[in-house]
Amino acid sequence: MDRDPEQGQSPRLEYPPIRVARFANAAMRAGVDEHRIDGVPVRITKVAKTIADCFKYRNKVGLDVALEALKEVFGPGTQNRRVSTDELWHHARLDRVANVMRPYLEALA
Repeated sequence: MDRDPEQGQSPRLEYPPIRVARFANAAMRAGVDEHRIDGVPVRITKVAKTIADCFKYRNKVGLDVALEALKEVFGPGTQNRRVSTDELWHHARLDRVANVMRPYLEALA
């Protein structure tokens, strides 16, 4: 398989075992805030992006994890929503999982 020269080499480590995931630039940058913690820049993803990523990688993390994340924000008894549905749909479209998420979100609504 030919590698795209812009992607570079994947890191090779003995330990810990790692998996490399490649994102499109828009998907990589959207929904990420940079904070400074003890002078060190730390990138933290927003809740909507985290939920969309859980659905994108549902075969790796498990569908139950993705559903639990969705229920945590949009389930019954969650009056203080930390994310809007518009923001969630934006990240779902970027991750190309809007059609996968739709039936679960409709069931919770």
